[in-house]
Amino acid sequence: MRKISVIGIGAGDPDQLTVQAIREIERARVFFVLDKGAAKRDLVDLREGILDRYGRDYRVVHAQDPDRDRRPADYRAAVADWHRLRVELYTRLILDELPEDGHGAFLIWGDPALYDSTITLVEAVSRRVDLEYSVIPGISSVSTLAARHRITLNRIGEPVQFTTGRRLAEDRPGDAVVLLDAHCTFRQYYGEDLEIFWGAYLGTDDEILLAGPLDELGPEIERRRAEARSEKGWIMDTYLLRARS
Repeated sequence: MRKISVIGIGAGDPDQLTVQAIREIERARVFFVLDKGAAKRDLVDLREGILDRYGRDYRVVHAQDPDRDRRPADYRAAVADWHRLRVELYTRLILDELPEDGHGAFLIWGDPALYDSTITLVEAVSRRVDLEYSVIPGISSVSTLAARHRITLNRIGEPVQFTTGRRLAEDRPGDAVVLLDAHCTFRQYYGEDLEIFWGAYLGTDDEILLAGPLDELGPEIERRRAEARSEKGWIMDTYLLRARS
């Protein structure tokens, strides 16, 4: 039976891989890497660097990631369409490139269980193709953010919520870790007594960290984020937003 491993590889630093992740990379023989275009070639290079370091007798199968509508009228419908295309792609790749007794893998930034669709997609493929799959947890960008800023995400006896920029625009929760915020949604909360702990390219040589009162630091984050995105062609960032104590 075919086997697929969904492996969390941390936020970008090869030293953040767990021993379990390294062992699974050593076992797998085919790695599926989706190409998101020239602007994000760095993401492919980072994955291939990890494989050069930890892989054993492997090959890499590259494929073009299906296009996605980034400003849809119906967000959930657009994501469902994108997932459908990805399931079809994954199914074809696994059938064409992985022997019936082969071991393949997907390398996932951070932790596969946190704002990543690969587990859901591989589960859908498993209903079409005879395979078994496993999930290897990784160190998320959120964990790296807290470690870099030397903070705890939650305060004593208090909850912390994980949300997205899109949802933050609709309603700000209490203390919140925000991911997938392409539009600096925090700007709509200028004037409130909040602090922000922000990080971009966490775990890489290009890492940027800023922390302080939102009103003072927000414009600087907007500027640095725009400059970095313009220079590299892509950006991955996350932040903790909470009331100042």
